[in-house]
Amino acid sequence: MPTPASAPLAPSDRLLCGPGPTNVDPAALAAMDKPMLGHLDPEMFEILGEVVRMLRLVYRNPEGLVLPLQATGTTGMETGLVSLTEPGDTVIVGASGYFGRRIAEIARRARCTVVEVMEDWGKHVPNARLLEALDENPQAALLAVVHGETSTGSLHPLAELGAALADKPDTLLMADCVTTLGGSELDIHGWGIDYAYSCTQKCVGAPPGMSPISVSAAGMERFAARSTPVAFSFDFELLRKYWTERPGAYHHTAPILHIYALYEVLRETLVEGVAERCARHVAAGTRLQDRVRDAGLGLVAEPDHQLPQLSAVAVPDGVDASAVQRELLEKHGIEVGGGLPGAPQMWRIGLMGPNATTATADRVFDALMAVLETKGAPVSA
Repeated sequence: MPTPASAPLAPSDRLLCGPGPTNVDPAALAAMDKPMLGHLDPEMFEILGEVVRMLRLVYRNPEGLVLPLQATGTTGMETGLVSLTEPGDTVIVGASGYFGRRIAEIARRARCTVVEVMEDWGKHVPNARLLEALDENPQAALLAVVHGETSTGSLHPLAELGAALADKPDTLLMADCVTTLGGSELDIHGWGIDYAYSCTQKCVGAPPGMSPISVSAAGMERFAARSTPVAFSFDFELLRKYWTERPGAYHHTAPILHIYALYEVLRETLVEGVAERCARHVAAGTRLQDRVRDAGLGLVAEPDHQLPQLSAVAVPDGVDASAVQRELLEKHGIEVGGGLPGAPQMWRIGLMGPNATTATADRVFDALMAVLETKGAPVSA
C-alpha cells in the first residue's frame, strides 16, 4: 500500500524584516525559473564570468580573486581564516558582538593564537585599540573585524583601519561584510581589504546559500606560499580555474539556479547604481531609527556607528521580547529577530534588499507600536 503523500508545500507569506534572510528580490525568483544549464555548459561559463565581473564592481576590487562560494556567510568567514593563516599564526580580532566572537572561535579552531580585542555589545572596537594590539603583536598574520555587526547594528570605521594598516603589509586585513555588501559603501581595493566575505540573503536580496568573497593580490600570494594545503572544496586556486580560467576546469557541480539569482540581483544593483542602492538603505534605516527614537525607544548601537540596514532596538523593561515577536508574526505577518546568545534584550529589525524602503520602515514600525500598545509598554507613537 503506498505511503500517503504529504500536502503540497504552502509556506506562509511573511515580510522578512529580521537580521536575514530578507524577502527575495522578484527578479531573482524569476531567474530561478529559467531553464537550467549544466555546470560545464559553455553558456554557463559565460554566466560565471559575468557574475565575477559584476561582483568585482560591487565589491570595487579589480584585482586578486572575486567569486561566490557555494556556501553560507559563516563558511566564507571560515574559508578566509583557514586559507590565509596556518597553525601557530597570530590573529587579532575585534569583537563587540556575536559575529566578532565567532571569528575568534573559528581562528582558535584553526589552531591560531588569537588576540581578542573586545568591547561591550553595541560598541565598536576603536581602531586605536586594534592598532595597539598590532604594535604588541607585530608578527600577526591577520587582523579581522566585522564591518557591520549583525548582532547589534554597529558599523565599524573600516576605511580608516585599512588606511592605518597600509604600511604594515605583513598583516592582512579581513572584513566581515555579511550585512554591508550591497547596502553600505564598500571600496575593498581602495580601503586595502585583503579578504572580505558576505552572503546573498541580506542587502544583496537573493536566497541564502552563497558567500561572495574578495581576496586581494597580497592575499593570493599568501595563499600560494602556504606550507600546508587547505580543504579541497575551498581551495582558491581550484575555484579560480573553474570560475575564471577558460576553458574552465571541473571542480564541483555548481548551484546553477542560485547563480542565476545572484546574476540578476547583481545586474539590478548595477542598473540602480551601487551608491544609489546604498542611499536607499540609508533612507529606509534612518526613517525607522528616527521613529524608534521619537517613540522613546533606544537603539543598542552607538549613534555615530549605527548601521542603517540593521536596527537593534532595546526592549523596554518589563516587556516580553519573544511575545512581541510572536504577535508581530502571527497578527501582522512580520518577522523581526531577537538577541543572540549573550546579548542584551533587543529586537533586530532589518530593512535590506527589496525591503529597504521607507514604506516598509513605516509598516514595521507601526506594527511594532500596535503590538507594544497591547503589552502596555511605555512608548509614544
